[in-house]
Amino acid sequence: MAPCLSRSASGVSEADAGMATVVFYEKPGCINNTRQKRLLVEAGHTVDARNLLTTNWLIDGLRSYFDGMPLSEWFNPAAPAIKNGHVVPTDLDEERALALMQQDPLLIRRPLMRVGDTRRAGFNVDEVNNWIGLVTGTGTDVANLEACPRTDNHCEIAARQPG
Repeated sequence: MAPCLSRSASGVSEADAGMATVVFYEKPGCINNTRQKRLLVEAGHTVDARNLLTTNWLIDGLRSYFDGMPLSEWFNPAAPAIKNGHVVPTDLDEERALALMQQDPLLIRRPLMRVGDTRRAGFNVDEVNNWIGLVTGTGTDVANLEACPRTDNHCEIAARQPG
């Protein structure tokens, strides 16, 4: 089955230039990030996986992943600080939100992806398909690839462990 391909603003599809190399910032061990990477690879993309938690994020670089998104959608709703009410995204301005994400990368919506100069946060299957193309029906479950399926506070435990 051929991947579904999209055209960029310049009218050149990823297929015309070869499949995409996706710089993929993840939380190592995250079940959904693993499934998302598998879906990208099944579509013929190269995934350059990097640790979101240990990256030294600069404000401008981090901000560039959220262009066009409402501030409340910049956050990982499964982050312990959000689940326990210590961070309420709707109460924050952009400057404070980015500062908190620098301090606690678990707050950042995952994955962060970059292909060329284009950056995205989150993994909405339809949006990723329109952006770089995905192949569905390959056995990877594409249902809800953003909500954390864990209920055991694994994020909080993992955040306390070194790299």
